Amino acid sequence: QVQLVESGGGLAQPGGSLRLSCTASRSIFTINTMGWYRRTPGKERELVAQITTGGSTNYADSVKGRFTISRDNAKNTVSLQMNSLKFEDTAVYYCQVHFTDIGVYWGQGTQVTVSS
Repeated sequence: QVQLVESGGGLAQPGGSLRLSCTASRSIFTINTMGWYRRTPGKERELVAQITTGGSTNYADSVKGRFTISRDNAKNTVSLQMNSLKFEDTAVYYCQVHFTDIGVYWGQGTQVTVSS
């Protein structure tokens, strides 16, 4: 059973920063992609950022230039650095990992609230 444990959510002011981390309970060397999604009430879950095994990244237009996704293979971790936060970034953020051998797994979700 694979677990993805998220951390780093919380409250930030507009213009502030937060860093989310997601640690997998097994090696991430057998991974296709790792990513972060978010969901707000009444909306579908949307892709925020994604990183491939080769290090290629993909970002939602709404976060380009403000968010950075990265991975640390030695620590089995994917992180999301969120800068210049806006009110509309408020959401529950989910880590997603696509393992090549066992499929897609999701983290439990972590709340990010941007408020003054």
